[in-house]
Amino acid sequence: MPIPELYARPELTISFEFFPPKTDEAEASLFREVVPALQQFGPGFISVTYGAGGGTRDRTLRMVHRLQCDFGIESMAHLTCVGSTRTMLASVLDQAAALGIRNILALRGDPPRGQATFQAVEGGFSHAIDLIRFVKSWGCFHIGAAGYPEGHAECPDKYLDWDRTAAKVEAGAEFLITQLFYDVNDFLEFTDYLRHRRGVTVPIVPGILPFLSAEQIHRFTSLCGARLPPELRRRIDAHAHDDEAVRRIGVEVCTEMCRRLLDEGVPGFHIYCLNRVPSAAEILHNLGLMKPMGLGTNPSMTA
Repeated sequence: MPIPELYARPELTISFEFFPPKTDEAEASLFREVVPALQQFGPGFISVTYGAGGGTRDRTLRMVHRLQCDFGIESMAHLTCVGSTRTMLASVLDQAAALGIRNILALRGDPPRGQATFQAVEGGFSHAIDLIRFVKSWGCFHIGAAGYPEGHAECPDKYLDWDRTAAKVEAGAEFLITQLFYDVNDFLEFTDYLRHRRGVTVPIVPGILPFLSAEQIHRFTSLCGARLPPELRRRIDAHAHDDEAVRRIGVEVCTEMCRRLLDEGVPGFHIYCLNRVPSAAEILHNLGLMKPMGLGTNPSMTA
């Protein structure tokens, strides 16, 4: 089922995001252990990220195809502008179409490691909106785009960034999935602006990241420009040398955010599960949304 149709249903849509493992062995472990464990939650879809410059292109497409064909899970491939010409992107889209992949998350992408700012390659795209229009021209893909509740890290005015988000929808994006955030008020202001100031009607889906360690979440928020509320930062830093304690804080914080978001009527949750099971499973269990067997999964399970 196309992803926009999933969000049109009355029930909540739960989805997960994977990143392509670096090795064939790790990929095999992901499909052997992680996918079956998450499948029991009945995800609406799973998305798979796309490495800088298309470095994981083949693995991304292979994983999306396998999720759909071997597990019957609707899936979505990420696609970015980083390091890619129009010709390269066209090749990826042709491959995706040939594999029966019909959902694309069109992103500008982050600057490659070592580059302070994003620079389009000659013959490539500088902005996500250009990629969205390009993907739309194929006529066979359902397109998602990113939204930033706190504004994009490279944009000095969050309202300008939100206007650009609305422009992505006007260009063809059929749903929005947000960057991670830890203050629900930021998401609500973002949604209110798009709905009431810009007339955006497509689904706006909160991205939920249950962090695993203090070092990790400080790195993630630094990279993407998201902020940790002061009290949450203090709690994390107080347990900085105890990864399991920090993981439990992540589960608690994300559970409470999701409870409030449910009250606000969000169409779903897109969980950045980091190729692991326990935190996502615990959040969904805490919310009473799913009651899977085997919640004793080893917290270290990963691909």
